[in-house]
Amino acid sequence: MHSLQRIIPGALKRVTQTQSPFLQFKRTQVCVGHSQEKGIILGVYSDPEDVKGASFTQTAMDFDKESGGKMSHALHVAGTIPKLGEYRLLLETHPGFSVVAMAGLGPECVGYNEVEDMDEEKENIRIATSVGARGLQNIGIRSIMTESMGSAESAAEGTALGVWVFQEMKDVKRQIPIPGIGLYDSCDYTGWQIGLQKASAQNLARQLSEIPSNILTPIGFAQSSVDILAKAGVSVEVKVKAWAKIMDLNAFLAAGSGSCEPPVFVELSYYGCEPDTPPLVLIGKGVTFNSGGLCLKTCEEQKDMRGDKSGAAVVVGAMRAASALNLPMNIRGIIPLTENMPGPCAVKPGDVIRSKSGKTIVVEDTDFDGRLMLADAMTYAGIYNPKAIITIGTVAKNTIEGLGGGATAGFSNNESMIDQFRIAGIHTGDRVWRFPLWKHYNCKVLASPVADSGDNHIARAYGDPCAAAAFLREFLPPGVDWVHLDNYGTYHTDEFLAQAACKYDEGAEDVVVEDKKVCPDNNHVTGVGA
Repeated sequence: MHSLQRIIPGALKRVTQTQSPFLQFKRTQVCVGHSQEKGIILGVYSDPEDVKGASFTQTAMDFDKESGGKMSHALHVAGTIPKLGEYRLLLETHPGFSVVAMAGLGPECVGYNEVEDMDEEKENIRIATSVGARGLQNIGIRSIMTESMGSAESAAEGTALGVWVFQEMKDVKRQIPIPGIGLYDSCDYTGWQIGLQKASAQNLARQLSEIPSNILTPIGFAQSSVDILAKAGVSVEVKVKAWAKIMDLNAFLAAGSGSCEPPVFVELSYYGCEPDTPPLVLIGKGVTFNSGGLCLKTCEEQKDMRGDKSGAAVVVGAMRAASALNLPMNIRGIIPLTENMPGPCAVKPGDVIRSKSGKTIVVEDTDFDGRLMLADAMTYAGIYNPKAIITIGTVAKNTIEGLGGGATAGFSNNESMIDQFRIAGIHTGDRVWRFPLWKHYNCKVLASPVADSGDNHIARAYGDPCAAAAFLREFLPPGVDWVHLDNYGTYHTDEFLAQAACKYDEGAEDVVVEDKKVCPDNNHVTGVGA
């Protein structure tokens, strides 16, 4: 039996351990028998043309030999082999583990799929470990070991994502215990740790995005950012409304003028090299709740609008991951935080605002607050003399119509930079699909008779995501490379496994953090999870 069974330290088993009153990550204690305390995830390949044909991974084959063939016999008796996204739980097949989760890896010998634009081997490992971990967690397993299945990093990421569940609003007695996770068969401990840090960043972003807006207000989000990042070695500065007025961040202030919750402007600083090296700037849209303002959204549209702060959550997760991984670069984070509500002082359709850049903006739809916030934040970012700027947020809802949840829309003024995002998506399964940023769209945002630009000249019409990006480009500091990620289609999903996660562009050291979700299942021990 392989001896490498390293249980991950408590600091890495949990998403975070913060003292913030807004974020409490607790481990629930439950009473389970000794025989149910330890489980393992092993991989099995399946042939789509032969539902009963299967082959084990090398680790699974060795494990089966140690069990005297009990595992393969139990799987044969059970019938069909689990396919990709499915698992089967086998009881008492090995003396060292009470439960074995056989997770389907799909067909063997897969790799880069040109049509899917994805490394399917890595993605299949993430899916298999995710569903296997959730299956073991659901029956009360408190310690989960997983084989690497060929990539310790992907296995760690998938396992940690699989056991996460948002349950902070539930009574402690109803919370699902979060098991410890460990690597079983591989010496790639570095890859395992990197995978855990990536998953931790994603889970943090998921947590911040999910917390209800009455709890995580702009001030609450800022306080949580301080609590989370200060202990990670990231500098956090919180600027208030009076400061924003002095800095002429009028577009940012207009976006939240209808709410009783005061706006907050958060700046983050991570130094991984010489302090005078130009930084990468990450800007995340932080609308803690978006009602649409005076152009009110429908009730159906509003129910998930606590997630309109997902761009801000992305930046917090990315900054903490950058520090944990000791990335050799300087990164600045900018998070404009506000709440878009109707009110006596709310911005109105037809209002003209002078932005920090000096350009005037006519507001034609108050629902598009994100464009106002990001515009001022991009102009402000110029004080850092940035190497590049990455903006992320739910800016144009028409993005869903073009991409659904399959990819995040990407816009850029630099071919090489956007290509690096595509390459990162190949390895992570979280694809970025480039949309055009042509001059054709300039006339859509520069056609106002009363102002320099309009925030919504073609809203609700074909091409809105492109026009939104063209609008933001007007506020980009001169000569700066820029990528804009519109995650309206990927910040939330009802699919089984959302194709959006925390990604690190290993070539250009760019960091993209989105969201990955594994829906809970209700399968019995002998059932198949899907």
